[in-house]
Amino acid sequence: MVQGGTSLPPAPGRISAQTSRIASTFHRLAEQRQKALIAYIMAGDPSLDETETYVLRMAEAGADIIELGVPFSDPIADGPVIQQAADRALRSGTTLRKIVAAVHSLRTKTQVPLVLMTYYNTILKYGEAAFCRDAAESGVDGIIVPDLPPEEATTLQPLARRSGLDLIFLLAPTSTARRQASVARLSNGFIYYVSMTGITGAMLKDRADVASKVKEIRRYAKTPVAVGFGIATADDVREIAPMADGVIVGSALVKIIAEGSPSVADRLGSFTRSLKAATMRPDAELSPTNKRPTP
Repeated sequence: MVQGGTSLPPAPGRISAQTSRIASTFHRLAEQRQKALIAYIMAGDPSLDETETYVLRMAEAGADIIELGVPFSDPIADGPVIQQAADRALRSGTTLRKIVAAVHSLRTKTQVPLVLMTYYNTILKYGEAAFCRDAAESGVDGIIVPDLPPEEATTLQPLARRSGLDLIFLLAPTSTARRQASVARLSNGFIYYVSMTGITGAMLKDRADVASKVKEIRRYAKTPVAVGFGIATADDVREIAPMADGVIVGSALVKIIAEGSPSVADRLGSFTRSLKAATMRPDAELSPTNKRPTP
């Protein structure tokens, strides 16, 4: 059920509960000796129609997975750039139900893995079972809930699993070995490693610590590890990509949207191409559906 109480038919390209589009993407990239570029934007900023345009442009430019932020009035992990994007999206009338419907529309045009990043209150208001059902039927591949630790996900996790949604958990520099092992066991799709104790948009300073922490996590995890927070330029991506299975870029993309102009989609595409190029090893193999981007 979505906005207005209308049931959605399964989205074109809908995957089964036994198959993860996210896992398949990481597997393909590993075979090609590539790293995943995971691009984040705020859904509904400045409108859901424009979000659809931006998703398609970034996917064409080489983004391997795209995260769609769900606007929330009281974020705890987001810096000013993403907070302001959430405010613009809320003022445009964006809701979780409308985002789910927008994903259904996107699925007729792209098969790029789509992940919703949302705070738990929004899911709770929607209803956990209804959300998992509707998100899966629309073609959502995974969900990230920054304020939901694994030990408090005992109702959401089985619902997500039965629906075929990857529930992606986070780790931080302060995560203990016990927490690393727990998240490694429970996270599906990939593990989101938050590279610093701070908020989105901050500058990443200790890259050596990132390499060390990812190495620690891999002692427990077969699930791919993607690094986010503090990664804003192609040079940042080039430095972090060898350490992990994927690199997450958000605030830098959201800034392009915030600046506005008729060329936003073109600028997003150009910047995404430069980021994807920075993930590539010189000897990386290329699939017909993922040509080498040009900076």
